[in-house]
Amino acid sequence: MIIFKRITNIQKWLQTARSGKAAVGFVPTMGALHEGHLSLLQQSKKQADISIVSIFINPAQFDNKADLEKYPSTVAKDIKLLEENGCDILFLPSESEIYPDEKSKRKHYDLGNLETVLEGKFRPGHFQGVCLVVERLLTIITPDVLFLGRKDFQQCLVIKRLISLMKYETDVIICPIAREQSGLAMSSRNQRLNEDEREIAAELFKALKEIKENRDHSQFSILKKNAIKKLELKGFKIDYLELAKEKDLQTVSELIPGQKLVILIAAFLQNVRLIDNIILSEY
Repeated sequence: MIIFKRITNIQKWLQTARSGKAAVGFVPTMGALHEGHLSLLQQSKKQADISIVSIFINPAQFDNKADLEKYPSTVAKDIKLLEENGCDILFLPSESEIYPDEKSKRKHYDLGNLETVLEGKFRPGHFQGVCLVVERLLTIITPDVLFLGRKDFQQCLVIKRLISLMKYETDVIICPIAREQSGLAMSSRNQRLNEDEREIAAELFKALKEIKENRDHSQFSILKKNAIKKLELKGFKIDYLELAKEKDLQTVSELIPGQKLVILIAAFLQNVRLIDNIILSEY
């Protein structure tokens, strides 16, 4: 595995690699890697000739400074994991490399309703920050294929919209959620939970599954109310639990025949914010 920290160096290397018509797969991360990230890398290795992973904790996407400060950083461990899993290139830029000046941080993207619902509503400015860094990374690497995890469902739609806005010729592959044995969606933030809390955190997915399994026997509004009540008794503070159209995340109050729908949840356990979702497919 080759590690690049400078934009000029990785671009020079890629120019040579592309002269041989190599297809480039890209997995952007903020580090603190886990099996979910590695599953994206494996997908890239299957579908592309060269697999690149980036590690950059993007300050622009944190609406809460304390959350940024608490975000886990495990670079040495991450490098070892990537080497063991056959990553070709690690792009490990500094903040000044990604954002050389204040002007590079001032840009606005038209994200439509994606910026005002669910994560957009509870984390104002978050998706603008995501777009800022993803645009920079895509401009630097110009990958043929981008691999994203479905746990960040709304972020996947935001990035697809960004690619459409910028007219990039990059395909997006959204990969299944990697889960721990308990059902808990794998996340770098899980590192901040102790063993008992991790067990409780798995209740989020259980609640989603329960709603999915009972959707033919009860109204969503009732299932939602019961799920929130159960989760609050377990110690969760719920930001949202919503039913939405899969294509644009327009929230709906009840199941709609013929529509592809998704249930999304965000909740705090102690001071750790967790998100998850489950696809209902066509009802």
